[in-house]
Amino acid sequence: MRRIWGRATSINVMKVVWGCEELGLAYERIDCGGAFGGLRTPEFLAKNPNALIPVLEEEDGFIVWESNAILRYLGNAYDAGSSIWPEEARARAIADQWMDWQQTTGQSGLGPAFVQMYRTPPEKRDQAVIDRGLARAAETFALLESELARRPWIAGDRFTLADIPIGCIVYRYLHMPIERPDFPALAAYHLRLLERPGYATHVAVGVS
Repeated sequence: MRRIWGRATSINVMKVVWGCEELGLAYERIDCGGAFGGLRTPEFLAKNPNALIPVLEEEDGFIVWESNAILRYLGNAYDAGSSIWPEEARARAIADQWMDWQQTTGQSGLGPAFVQMYRTPPEKRDQAVIDRGLARAAETFALLESELARRPWIAGDRFTLADIPIGCIVYRYLHMPIERPDFPALAAYHLRLLERPGYATHVAVGVS
């Protein structure tokens, strides 16, 4: 059985689980990281020397880590040339650019604010980090709002694997208890994503 190592509340694990659901791939998810621990054991470090989740382990022992790299691998290995992982170079490049954008820019404000609000004990939270992060998030999600106001999916007219990392951060941003600008295109995008079982079951489950 294909294995996904990582806790269900990790946004990066959500991506991989959702990707497997979209591609119809069987998997077993194994809790580790966060309260479950286990990332510094010799056994886990042999899988990922970075001591981070998620890790995908195929039945034959092949291992790949980094969530977006895992999505690309799954698309190439099991659905290359399909509508959700296009084969044509330029269409693939557009999907790739948004996957990279999520990791570098889309998370740049939201990530630090989320860690302070949800992963840091109240007595150790830094409100200045939260405020800066949310201000930055408003800027990055305003860019995403303008893009999704022009097309239904992030890479064009069809859902692609690029919508998985983008959809995960959109859900988190829209459902954190914060003040945010009115983003109708993001709200409509969220509703479209809810029609996809993988998103509804593994991502749209509250923020924690």
